[in-house]
Amino acid sequence: MYLEIVSPEASLVSGNVESVTVPGIEGEFQMLNNHAAIVSILGKGPVKFKGNATIAEGQEENFTKEDGSWVMYINSGTVEMKDNKVIVLVD
Repeated sequence: MYLEIVSPEASLVSGNVESVTVPGIEGEFQMLNNHAAIVSILGKGPVKFKGNATIAEGQEENFTKEDGSWVMYINSGTVEMKDNKVIVLVD
């Protein structure tokens, strides 16, 4: 599936991934290939992804590698999954 992580200032990540885990306001949840369409509000916590997505130049300091996943901590945001494409808008 294809992942984009975008902030008001810049596009942070784009590319193909195996999984995306986000901090929903009711708890963390994971999306895999061919997940059902969903739109959700995100709370404070980690956005994690596994795969070969590219972190934009100059944005590397926002990400750490934990247990084989790339991780970025956010304060809030929104996620949309549709047609095997995940878009995460973060603050």
